Amino acid sequence: MTLNKKWLLSLLFVAFVSLLAACGNDEEGASDNKEKEKEEKTEQAESGEQPEAPEPDLEGVPEVVASVNGTEIKKEEFETTYKGQFQQAAMQSQMTGQELDQDQLKKQVAESLVGQELLMQEADNREFTVSEKEVNQTLEELAKQQQVGSADEFLAALEEQGMSEKEVRSQIQTQVKIDKLIAEEAGDVKPSEEEIKEAYDKMKEQQESMDTEQEVPSYEEAKPTIEQQLTRQKEGQATQKLVDSLREDAEVTVNL
Repeated sequence: MTLNKKWLLSLLFVAFVSLLAACGNDEEGASDNKEKEKEEKTEQAESGEQPEAPEPDLEGVPEVVASVNGTEIKKEEFETTYKGQFQQAAMQSQMTGQELDQDQLKKQVAESLVGQELLMQEADNREFTVSEKEVNQTLEELAKQQQVGSADEFLAALEEQGMSEKEVRSQIQTQVKIDKLIAEEAGDVKPSEEEIKEAYDKMKEQQESMDTEQEVPSYEEAKPTIEQQLTRQKEGQATQKLVDSLREDAEVTVNL
């Protein structure tokens, strides 16, 4: 795994974007996974060259991409985040055959960075506290997620690329504050049995209508995944609602 100074920020940002995307894209995700599997099988069967992947177009990106209540979102942060999002979008574009609109993607990334900054500022305003135990727990989760062994190995890998432990812990602390802010705004997001059953029936109906040999999992098997998806949807909706509310009262300038 290649790490760089802005890697952790980008990783945490991707988690934030995923949360917002959960507002309505989970059903699409299941379909996308099937398409991806289909595409991979096709590529394996063919001996010819794969289509050339597009390159991120970062020409003309201003030094200050946006300003949020006087806090600047710099070009470096935008470019690091954009490259990560571009890779995902390019893969999806190749699978669907639809041309990737980089101008639109740049605007989406800029808007998401603005949303993230608004949440960071609001979390600071509400004076959430984060314990060392919470930071350590998040470090361990990130290390496990990225398959780099222990939290110490994770920190060492980041330090080799010029990111100090203090800097890493500071960014994680900010992210935990945002998580607490979202939890406070979202309230009880645990889906009811009825909501889970309804989502399962919809998923089952979709799978059965598709030309696939894949067996539909039982309700009990699928329940934990569906429950997690519905929870993320509700958190995502609460997050977007809060970002929209904060933006109404904020001074925001986007220079893209």
